[in-house]
Amino acid sequence: MRVFASFDSALRWNLGILFAAGLCFWAGLAGLLPTLPLFIETLGATGSQIGIVMASFAFGLLVARPWLSRLADEQGRKLVLMIGIVAIAIAPFLYLFALYLPPLEWQLSWGDRSLDVNGVLLLLMAFRAFHGLSIAAFVVAYSALIIDISPPANRGELIGYMSLVNPIGMALGPALGGFLLEWNDFSVAFIAMGILGIMGVLCISQVKESYTPTMERRLPGAPRPQFWSLLLTPRVRTPAFMLLLVGLAFGTLSTFIPLFVREAGIDLNVGLIYSTSAIASFGIRLMVGRASDRLGRGRFITAGLLLYTLSMLTFWQAESAQVLLLAGLIQGAAAGTFIPMVAAMMGDRSAAHERGKVFGLVMVGFDVGIAFAGPVFGTFADFVSYRGCFGLSGLMTLLGLLVFITTSSKDLDHSLRFSLGQGRDLYAVDLSPGK
Repeated sequence: MRVFASFDSALRWNLGILFAAGLCFWAGLAGLLPTLPLFIETLGATGSQIGIVMASFAFGLLVARPWLSRLADEQGRKLVLMIGIVAIAIAPFLYLFALYLPPLEWQLSWGDRSLDVNGVLLLLMAFRAFHGLSIAAFVVAYSALIIDISPPANRGELIGYMSLVNPIGMALGPALGGFLLEWNDFSVAFIAMGILGIMGVLCISQVKESYTPTMERRLPGAPRPQFWSLLLTPRVRTPAFMLLLVGLAFGTLSTFIPLFVREAGIDLNVGLIYSTSAIASFGIRLMVGRASDRLGRGRFITAGLLLYTLSMLTFWQAESAQVLLLAGLIQGAAAGTFIPMVAAMMGDRSAAHERGKVFGLVMVGFDVGIAFAGPVFGTFADFVSYRGCFGLSGLMTLLGLLVFITTSSKDLDHSLRFSLGQGRDLYAVDLSPGK
């Protein structure tokens, strides 16, 4: 971690308090993963309904993403960070409110047909959509702020270290949430996650940002650049599609793993799978960030996609607690390699004034993947099994690998070279060695 020695004490403190806020964010968010699907099931929801409620998180993300990404560029990163952490603080108390609601059920009829409506599930969909604001805001602003202050030659290293908030939070949160649920009930778990969010709000209030927003210079009457038009550019299109396919796998894992473990009759605290994943993610991030500054991002993104495919196929074949934990370990290594390297690559491919928009657009692919994973794979599980969802997810990430190898650069030859670490990223703004 020698890169931190080059910063003055004020900047190191700023990074430290930002890191603490990130821990609160991810622990508060991930602490609900072992509890929410089970809570929704207690309301009488089917597999597809559980998937729809959980996926509403991603729909909230999609709606908020363009505005929040643009806001990070135009009004600064700290404001958007605060929006994200406030959503983390409020959402668990909304779920707590739903816990104590009486049954809200009614029947809609037209002609010979009727539809049973569960009002509590509808409310939970709205609460999940609000919760989606958290990632739409926090992740983009957090990444952009770190890249703002990182020297291009050490960008991967600093992102790797600061992104450790994800695996540490993902290790602590689910373990805590699963323990509190076993020890007491849903209400205690929800309150604990809300308190973590409040602590994060206090941390963000102390953060200082270095980025100074600048007004875009446009001719009088000229149209404002469209947020979505950037998605069609080659530097953004392929990473966004890769993240769509990985989002399908992540959405399957975050939504259905508690139900799959119970379906398979395996005696295991589900939180331990998330914790194992997080430990692996932590370890791998300590190495790949710095290495990518010297060896390039491409080979690590390829490795991350390979590991993601292997992890989903291992979940698919798992028949014991040991194999489930092994699958979580592989998935953690995959996420710890793939996500920071995509962030570093998009930092290479963007200038400061557009960084929020570029990050936001790339992450839209991840959002859409999570959004579709719940309802589509949940319906699939109703007809087949939760186990089958993981096999299908493995095929999606394998497709993502093929897409990256063939379309990551300006033509097939350069794509193969970049993805295997034998060539530069031709879309990088700064074509320094290794990028």
